[in-house]
Amino acid sequence: MGDETPADETQAAEVPAADADGVPADATELTTVADLPENGSFLFTVREPSGREEEVLLARTDAGMLDSDDDSEGSSDDDSDGSNDDDSERSNDDDSEGSDGPQVTAWKNFCMHEPDQRLDRGGDVGAAMRDGQVICPRHGSMFDLTSGYCDNGDAAGQTLVEVEVAVSDGVVYLTDDALTFDHEGGIDDDDMPSSTSHLTF
Repeated sequence: MGDETPADETQAAEVPAADADGVPADATELTTVADLPENGSFLFTVREPSGREEEVLLARTDAGMLDSDDDSEGSSDDDSDGSNDDDSERSNDDDSEGSDGPQVTAWKNFCMHEPDQRLDRGGDVGAAMRDGQVICPRHGSMFDLTSGYCDNGDAAGQTLVEVEVAVSDGVVYLTDDALTFDHEGGIDDDDMPSSTSHLTF
């Protein structure tokens, strides 16, 4: 009996260590907040437990708002009145809000109204953003980047499928236990070299 390990010590050893922001040690680094497009998205591909590939778009929740903020640089009174009201309506209850930058969220890359329609079309086209929303290129439905919810157009009343991410020290990590990172870019881009590829000729 003296050589038995207590059950809770064994279980604690199986849980991956986490950093100060709660990001598990085995989380996959995706990109940095600083490298995220200000008015676009970062596209990557994941695998589900079944082996099926899915595209995911990662974006700042203030995407599409930055141009209007720059235009009104001189009117600080207007900025504080309008932006505070908008921000208070958005929820910030997920772990992807870093104290070192804007909040980021990730969503499976398809419109809820027509799942075969990609929101981020990849390449130079990317995703259309306006006022903190991603726009479906087919019918113009706009999904809130903070909540994923759409209150307009053909997709009204529907919410995008969330993918869990977290920010730690300005780095964005995939923390969704149900998904495994496959590669940067869309599904059709998997034969393209990534920034970490080692090519031999």
